[in-house]
Amino acid sequence: MKVLIVEDDTRVAKFVARVLTEEGYVADVCANGADATQQAQSGMYDLILLDWMLPDVDGLSVCRTLRRAGLATPILMLTARGELRERVLGLETGADDYLVKPFEIEELLARIRALVRRSSAFSKLACGDLEVDRMNRRALLRGAALDLTGREYTLLLHLALRVDRVAPKSELLAHVWEMKFDPGTNIVEVHVSRLRDKLGEHAWMIETVRGVGYRLRAERAP
Repeated sequence: MKVLIVEDDTRVAKFVARVLTEEGYVADVCANGADATQQAQSGMYDLILLDWMLPDVDGLSVCRTLRRAGLATPILMLTARGELRERVLGLETGADDYLVKPFEIEELLARIRALVRRSSAFSKLACGDLEVDRMNRRALLRGAALDLTGREYTLLLHLALRVDRVAPKSELLAHVWEMKFDPGTNIVEVHVSRLRDKLGEHAWMIETVRGVGYRLRAERAP
């Protein structure tokens, strides 16, 4: 499970990230609202921990923007604002839960697990005969689990989040390999080829859009 931590306090962010990593989560940290909005809309996160007080755009505005954009990812608001009126405002803006600082790490983990359980339907992506199970980080083809490496799974997940839409190569490099520039290698092509091999007779599901990138198709092109 991948979690985006939006927190400008470096000490708190590093501590929470370390705890989540020890619990088996993949944690990314973002320190401001503008970057958080962009990262969250990539669709690669299963949960967002969002601080209310940020140096540029406040967490409430970030939450509102994400919900208006149609993002369904669970959001847990973390803040020192503990008044009832403020908690209600956070929830009405689109947050799924609210935790007041300082908090016990056991309670944070319990709330995270509860949000993940509630969003179990969101965690499964269906694309024709293919299903990507984000909860268990696996992919099934006609009910049979595919033997994927971690990178192959992440690549397939990224394509599944944009089913029938083109994912540019630059976007894949940024979100799957966390590369900010094209290194001039064929790393994407190699992994796409491996995925097609594992899809077997369903290799057609990953379509090459020449000069742009790749698209995962739910149905075979006529």
